[in-house]
Amino acid sequence: WAFLEVTTNASYSDSLQAYAAGLAEAAVSEQLMYMHWMNTMVGYCGPFKYQSEYCEKLRSYLEANLEWMEEQLGKGQDPEYWHQVRLALLQLKGLEDSYNGRLDFPRGRFTLAPFGFLSEPARLLGQAVPHLIPRVLCPPPRLLQLGGDLEDLESALNRSSPRRVLGSGSCSALLKLLPGHRDLLVAHDTWTSYQSMLRIIKKYTLPFRTSAGGDSQIPGSIQVFSSYPGTIFSGDDFYILSSGLVTLETTIGNNNPARWKYLDPRGSVLEWLRNIVANRLARSGPEWAAVFRRFNSGTYNNQWMVVDYNAFTPGRASPPQGVLTVLEQIPGLVMAADQTELLYQQGYWASYNLPYFEEIFNASGNLELVKKYGDWFTYDKNPRAQIFRRNQTLVHDLDSMVRLMRSNNYLRDPLSRCRGCDPPQNAENAISARSDLNPPNGTYPFPALRQRCHGGTDMKVTSSGMAPAFGLVAASGPAWDDVPPFRWSVSPCSALLHMGHPDLWTFPPVKVRWD
Repeated sequence: WAFLEVTTNASYSDSLQAYAAGLAEAAVSEQLMYMHWMNTMVGYCGPFKYQSEYCEKLRSYLEANLEWMEEQLGKGQDPEYWHQVRLALLQLKGLEDSYNGRLDFPRGRFTLAPFGFLSEPARLLGQAVPHLIPRVLCPPPRLLQLGGDLEDLESALNRSSPRRVLGSGSCSALLKLLPGHRDLLVAHDTWTSYQSMLRIIKKYTLPFRTSAGGDSQIPGSIQVFSSYPGTIFSGDDFYILSSGLVTLETTIGNNNPARWKYLDPRGSVLEWLRNIVANRLARSGPEWAAVFRRFNSGTYNNQWMVVDYNAFTPGRASPPQGVLTVLEQIPGLVMAADQTELLYQQGYWASYNLPYFEEIFNASGNLELVKKYGDWFTYDKNPRAQIFRRNQTLVHDLDSMVRLMRSNNYLRDPLSRCRGCDPPQNAENAISARSDLNPPNGTYPFPALRQRCHGGTDMKVTSSGMAPAFGLVAASGPAWDDVPPFRWSVSPCSALLHMGHPDLWTFPPVKVRWD
């Protein structure tokens, strides 16, 4: 992990603070930003692999969306919400200006070109013109914010080779009440491409006002989150907030093409921005859900868990209201409910990329997948659902939680077996996947179970005792307790670009404290 702390001074205007926060972050992390961009995004929409039709559609969509947001910013309605949107966009502008070596603080209204070089004329992008090359190698941070949203926009706008793989997991999460309810542990594993393992744990102290003319400070002015170079939010997602909330998600996606019709660039705010606004403004789980569900973009469709440590009392037997709020989003539909009672009844809440709410499950195309592929796509009988149900009983403290979240015992665990796979044991079917260990010449019913350079890439956990001081325990890199550690040079992934990465990933968990 790299660590980054950005603190701004409340005696300056919010706009200046936001722009300066972006400026400072890029100034100290520009090398990491460059390497992360090269590893994960270079060549996206040009100029060398230019999918002109899709990229043109994407550019139009993002332009229309920015234009609509600029209209809202100019209206002066709903000042709290749009003030936070404006500040996030200003922070992004500061990040981009700093990276590109310029200082251009906007005094009034400002316009953002949509996401870096996507705003260049399409005909130029199609040509590898020498004077364009430096421009292309400058990462537009705006495109880096789009990771999760982009995955769904690719499907909705018919990209010919979308990055989303059928059945691919994207994170595991576990909330666990310790015996006697003495603590509530909140843990999260990111599952993603191994090329994205240049990581930063960030602490933002941004004492913004709730609205432009107001005096009160936002509840979520201090945020600690696992993140990446060049992104101003988590993306995993995992946040510890000064409001007393811990917010995290696992991706549920959308497998029903008929629902893409609900995507509209006008009237929606992309998920990464709604997530920032909710984290800043909310004081409770229901408030967070109310802010986040507005302007649903139908992109980066996740199951969010909002844990309110203000409502949690260690040792209390009966479930207090509001400890756990669960929200699920798909195109055209958002559902949220208090799930504290179920958390206390089961002693845990697990999340593993499948929707909990039946209406969301059915509407997002999962019934068809169950019919076609069986239990693997069901909420109760998915391999991780069963592993969590069996192994959460072994969690009695922080160390045992870390062990469970870093576990992958696929060769010996009967629950890691896959019907229709040859060989039957599959490294995707674990709490922290290691899909690089699946044989390249095996037989697999759907693509997620194949050999891929993809899996669990980290682990974060906090508790009611650590969260008030923004403490956490974090491990970086693929799991290696029960399986060989990941080493680029001998892995099937060695040909992929991994600038700035160590070769061997054997990093123990670290205890993160902020002095």
